Amino acid sequence: QAQLVESGGRLVQSGDSLRLSCTASTSPFSDYAMAWFRRPPGKEREFVAAISRYSSRTEYTNTVKDRFIITKDYNNRMLYLDMNSLKPEDTAVYYCAAERTQSTTEVITTPTYHYWGQGTQVTVSS
Repeated sequence: QAQLVESGGRLVQSGDSLRLSCTASTSPFSDYAMAWFRRPPGKEREFVAAISRYSSRTEYTNTVKDRFIITKDYNNRMLYLDMNSLKPEDTAVYYCAAERTQSTTEVITTPTYHYWGQGTQVTVSS
């Protein structure tokens, strides 16, 4: 049973940067496509960013393109989300997700992942 644990969420000011981390026990780490989703207050969970098994492809929701970057660290089995120019509308609980895929280029932007973390709270004040 794979486990995902997010960290790094906190209260920040508008315009700040923040890095979220996800520690994954999925093995082998390179077999998994991964993603970040978020649930804003009072709203449904939404897609943020996704990355393929070997990081050859990434996808972002339009509202975070050019501000957020998703990366994988294969040595340490970590997934990161570097968030820049944060806005109050980025306030949400952020979730890490993983899915074992056959394709090395597949990115999954729907919440159909098998494994999920417990979430980390990001609050952006104006």
